Amino acid sequence: MNQYLGKPNSPWSSLLILLVLTLACSVGVQFIILLLGVISDRGLTEVLQNEGGLSSFSNRPFFLYALLIASSFGTFLLPAFILQRLEPYFNYFPAENKKNGITYLIAVALLFAFGPIMQLIGDANAQMTFPDSLKGVETWMRLQEDNMASLTERIVMIDRWELLLVNVVVMAVMPAIAEEYYFRGSLMHIIQRLVKNYHITVWLSAIIFSAIHVQFFGFFPRMILGVFFGYMFVWTQNIWIPILAHFVNNATVAVLAFVYTRQGKTYAELQSYDSYSIFVYIGGFILTILLGIWFYKISKQKQANGERLEKNTSI
Repeated sequence: MNQYLGKPNSPWSSLLILLVLTLACSVGVQFIILLLGVISDRGLTEVLQNEGGLSSFSNRPFFLYALLIASSFGTFLLPAFILQRLEPYFNYFPAENKKNGITYLIAVALLFAFGPIMQLIGDANAQMTFPDSLKGVETWMRLQEDNMASLTERIVMIDRWELLLVNVVVMAVMPAIAEEYYFRGSLMHIIQRLVKNYHITVWLSAIIFSAIHVQFFGFFPRMILGVFFGYMFVWTQNIWIPILAHFVNNATVAVLAFVYTRQGKTYAELQSYDSYSIFVYIGGFILTILLGIWFYKISKQKQANGERLEKNTSI
């Protein structure tokens, strides 16, 4: 840190810079794509006049893909990179022991072990209802959810191999890198400097991570995913661990949708949850705990200083 002149920014200053960059880059990058759409067609007019937003481009898939990539790049990846350049005295994207393959494998195994329980949580979240006094809010939230579901269905339910490859890039590769750099990299670092407690940091960033997607009836599963990604990052100090886990999670959906479509199944069937025996849920829970303990111990052993993990000085 001494090699840099001047005093490092306070966490509040860093947060303000990140928020300004997020707004500026998101609007700027997506405006460029929309402008290109106007030049090629009347895309901007469609968006402004259609309450469906991005769904108005569903009949123009590659332009829609461009918008989705621009959203990930402009909203998350570019602000995170610029913040790192503006604040070189902080290491927002550590990648310690990145060749330790076993941690990558355990991280992925954790997601699959917790899968049945995640389905239960997701089903309960999807069935969530509000009191009569908040029915208007619930109706609005359902409308947003339905619009997003309609858009997602048009993107993922494809039966061509080349479109599967595009979906993996757009829905898995790009979001995994961009969102992890932003939420687990930049945002967690700033929150940790504010609250000084990495458990609070992990949970708070996971809540923001889920809320930013504006999918209310899938809020809790996404929040829990954010918690998994957060602890993976804190324990390993390797940003590529949560990136891989995030990629696998998203890519699994894209591949399953492709398989379902080629089998003649619907998006509703893809969204349906299988009911398992109680022993499967108990076994998944126990396996998740065991894998988590193993993951923690291996990560801790790889730290140069054993106390550094608990103090969490790197984020």
